Amino acid sequence: MNLSDQLSLTAKDNLTKTALYFQGKETTYQELEGAITKFAASLKELGFQKGDHLALVVGNTPHFVIGLYGALRLGATVIPINPIYTPDELTYIINNGDVKGIITLDILMEKFEKMDSDLSKVEHYIIAETNPDLQFDHSPLSPKLKSFTQLVQDGNLDFERPVIDDEDVAVILYTSGTTGKPKGAMLTHKNLYSNAKDVSNYLAITPEDRVIATLPMFHVFCLTVALNAPLISGGTVLVVPKFSPEAVFSLAREQRATVFAGVPTMYNYLLQYPEGKPSDFESIRLCVSGGASMPVALLENFEKKFSCQISEGYGLSEASPVTCFNPLDRPRKAGSIGMSIVNVENKVVDENGEEVPVGEVGELIVKGPNVMKGYYKMPEETAATLKDGWLYTGDMARKDEEGYFYIVDRKKDMILVGGYNVYPREVEEVLYGHPDVAEAAVVGVPDPNTGEAVAAFVVAKHDRLTEEELKAYCKEHLAKYKIPASITFMEELPKNTTGKILRRALRDQVTQ
Repeated sequence: MNLSDQLSLTAKDNLTKTALYFQGKETTYQELEGAITKFAASLKELGFQKGDHLALVVGNTPHFVIGLYGALRLGATVIPINPIYTPDELTYIINNGDVKGIITLDILMEKFEKMDSDLSKVEHYIIAETNPDLQFDHSPLSPKLKSFTQLVQDGNLDFERPVIDDEDVAVILYTSGTTGKPKGAMLTHKNLYSNAKDVSNYLAITPEDRVIATLPMFHVFCLTVALNAPLISGGTVLVVPKFSPEAVFSLAREQRATVFAGVPTMYNYLLQYPEGKPSDFESIRLCVSGGASMPVALLENFEKKFSCQISEGYGLSEASPVTCFNPLDRPRKAGSIGMSIVNVENKVVDENGEEVPVGEVGELIVKGPNVMKGYYKMPEETAATLKDGWLYTGDMARKDEEGYFYIVDRKKDMILVGGYNVYPREVEEVLYGHPDVAEAAVVGVPDPNTGEAVAAFVVAKHDRLTEEELKAYCKEHLAKYKIPASITFMEELPKNTTGKILRRALRDQVTQ
């Protein structure tokens, strides 16, 4: 079974039910299924075949869903890319990923017109129109341009599907990484389907659920948890083009949303939004958090205000992505990423790959049907990450006696102060505990005396908070070597499009 075939089966049982809600327009399962099949048929007519690579450079719109599932139905490999990437970033991924066709928005045409001479393998640009009066004739790309809308209209519903093997590569996700060029994680049809199904079962998603998709769809968290899982389960996906507290609260209230998935930064913005009322989230039965560790103070304050439980989980692109979630049938543990989801095994090991005792810190490794095939055209990186069937995550973690896991920090983010290990997460938890701190991030910076020192970056709720006051507060809760040597106040912390705080940008700010 794969996502495309499962969607067809789900659609048969839910023909008139709303699959997607986007800016006031509802798309039924029957309409979505038809559009996907017709788009796949048109791709075949254009000369695309099973195994060809298609880049999907589209934001949160129905175009993304139809483009993704249509390409998968053809047996093509989809490469979702952040639409706001620079020409250099786009060019690298498109060329490295051997992309034959690009599905993108009309508002990005000018960017691709300038890049086209550097994209020698691209034969077609399929343009999703946001402007109905758009004319293709005057574009330098004109011979390569095709209308997304026209392809969906002209496609044949009698499209004959190719035989798709579970191990065929469905999606290549380029991970940002902390050093060097992005790596393309190859996720098979089995990887994506198994994780969507297991997440759906674990979170008890049903056709009655209405899931808010405000995370970027090109990111694997949204792709699996807020898009694939509800669609194969007959739920409704409430598509938000761009995150804002106002948009989320009004949509949740008006559409009676039942599930919200977000990263900690989003929860912080929702909590700080003055107009946000508990009644806005009264229909929400479950909040899901991932993408980064959620500070315990934030989690508890959000739950207290909005009376809804946050189930924190863990995942990474290379695992499609989910490996852990806090279970719904027993107490949620604040600060924990939860337990292994069904069919996935997590383990904490030492440098020799041996499992460490309960409570000790080691590297988290993962095994299951969700683990990637490898990195595209990167055999050495693949061999370093996949060992004996296990995926080495690079995250430091510990497990308690009940089987709950806790992320301590990224292996690469650990700070070595005079021979002592300092995990940024621990210091950040203390900073978030101060009532006047809205956001905080901690990095290691070079120090002539101790090798490294702890540097903190803080967004305060008002301008009266001082560095001395915060250091005194830290002194009450942390050992001396863990106390930040410097605290920089900022109006906002640098983040990527998924809301993850960019530690490297903070580090560069100090070391420049």
